[in-house]
Amino acid sequence: MRFMAMTAAVLVAAGAYAGIPARGVPAGCDGAAMSEAYWRVWNAAEQERMDADIERYRKADGTFAVDAPEGTEVTVEQIDHAFFFGAHIFNFNQLGKKEWNDRYKELYGTLFNSATVAFYWRTLEQRPYAPRFEERYEDTENFWNSCPQPKEQAHWRRPAPDPVIDFLKTRRVRIHGHPLVWGNFAWQLPTWLWDDFCPEAEKRALEARTGVTLPVANWRIPVGTKDMADNERGWGAAWKRIYDQLSEEEIAAIVPTYVANCAKFYEKRIRDIAARYGDRVDSWDVVNESATDYHDWQGEKAVRGVPCQKSWYGLMPGDYTYKGFQWAGKYLPKTAWLNLNDYNMAPYFFKQAKDLEANGCRVDVVGSQMHLFNPAESVKIAAGEHAQGVYQKVHPQGIAERFATLSKAEKPIHLSEITITAPDNSPRGQMVQAIIMRNCYRAWFSVERMNGITWWNVVDDCGAPGEPSISGLFTRDMRPKTAYFAMDDLVNREWRTNLKVKAEGEGEQRKIKFRGFRGHYRLSWKGADGKDVVKLVDLK
Repeated sequence: MRFMAMTAAVLVAAGAYAGIPARGVPAGCDGAAMSEAYWRVWNAAEQERMDADIERYRKADGTFAVDAPEGTEVTVEQIDHAFFFGAHIFNFNQLGKKEWNDRYKELYGTLFNSATVAFYWRTLEQRPYAPRFEERYEDTENFWNSCPQPKEQAHWRRPAPDPVIDFLKTRRVRIHGHPLVWGNFAWQLPTWLWDDFCPEAEKRALEARTGVTLPVANWRIPVGTKDMADNERGWGAAWKRIYDQLSEEEIAAIVPTYVANCAKFYEKRIRDIAARYGDRVDSWDVVNESATDYHDWQGEKAVRGVPCQKSWYGLMPGDYTYKGFQWAGKYLPKTAWLNLNDYNMAPYFFKQAKDLEANGCRVDVVGSQMHLFNPAESVKIAAGEHAQGVYQKVHPQGIAERFATLSKAEKPIHLSEITITAPDNSPRGQMVQAIIMRNCYRAWFSVERMNGITWWNVVDDCGAPGEPSISGLFTRDMRPKTAYFAMDDLVNREWRTNLKVKAEGEGEQRKIKFRGFRGHYRLSWKGADGKDVVKLVDLK
């Protein structure tokens, strides 16, 4: 769908006033939705720099043999990108109407060539030894279509992996699993791990020693609700009080059964998931958001040899990031990329990646998150204001600095979670979101080590509680917003190579040459016998 299909009320001529660089404005959009101060930041020189870097890093020259008569015109069509343009697929069959679900699913394989699949432990294995890999009735479209309060369901945004992965395979979409190891109590850690696998005698002994009672959480509490958030805060505060009194060795001596079970179940989880999906999932966030622990609790050492790990989440297995990568390297195939993912982009994040490698871990990719959760932030950005916390996220120099630092890890970079919230869903508000998205995507796409960008919430009002309700590319009833058209224009037109080239040379040496975006191509021409000939090639 082209921009011209949108209403005249939304689309006005780009370049409404002098000084707006056309390359930064989505086709058919109104650049005057942003202030002159914004365009002084995203100026023509920045646009030209991004274009030059995109040309340098995202394109390649190719020469391919073709069995075609000399001078034959060969049609060159790019059918997929080497770069990953992704989104999570957490709302698979959950939107409430078949037409909305169909529209949502159609995006995978057309706009998105990569999808992040949910493997959050708390909802995947609500009871021990019973992971819900396969589809059950409560995962079906029929269940969600007749569900009056979907957000009150414990498995909202957490579809069973089997049907999702089966669907993505039919669409030839790359699959990314998220996450294997994460300590977060509200979103990841199953309640039964402490409740059922720490003996009561050990719990009472810890209470007696410290005066701290750890809260008990019911797994039926929907993930991300206020009740769960309150429980998470209580869990974290209780462990902090314990940490203030006891060393890791002392904690392990009081709750040895739990410490052993904790490590055992983490390893079992990775082993079980690898056995079922190892040859079906292309990459994994092996450990999520551990950089703060690496800095604050581990003294920037990947391996300390402790029996358990003090973590800001709660008690974790000793050296859990190191062990997570060791287990992943042991059980997952070498073809699966292993990612270290975080929102914390302090220098010690890339240092952690290097430290893990120095200790024998395979770290293939570093993952970086970028969330603009507050609509007020987008209003300020449109006005040309970049507060300290926003500068490295959406300012061109800030983006360059951020990824220059992260590139020191000497790994491909996956921009793994992207949220850009509209100020509101008015025509102007949607314009602001689209222009911020377009300029940021262009800046990210121009980074040498970047290998993929994953948009987080595709649909409005489908994010986690506390996340913005207007950060989607579509409204809740699956009507496309301006940002969708802007992204589609980048991915499927501006950054896709389609051209015609004449075959040159003699006999078997006859070839075509062209420069294009890296990816998968279809070459087609008429043979000497007049029949259609097709050849598939990869431009690397």
